[in-house]
Amino acid sequence: MFSFLKKDPISNLENKRKKLLEEAMHIQRSGDLKLYAVKMEAIDKLEKEIEALRK
Repeated sequence: MFSFLKKDPISNLENKRKKLLEEAMHIQRSGDLKLYAVKMEAIDKLEKEIEALRK
């Protein structure tokens, strides 16, 4: 009945992915490539989760 009040899990994950991408960009520009790699790995995991939910 109130399904319109529930937040879409895909949009929630996409928002997290967008935030992590921005953080990764700033980290890469600062030169910390190890931390950048960690952030990109987390982004990759989120992308896989999003893809799994879309199927």
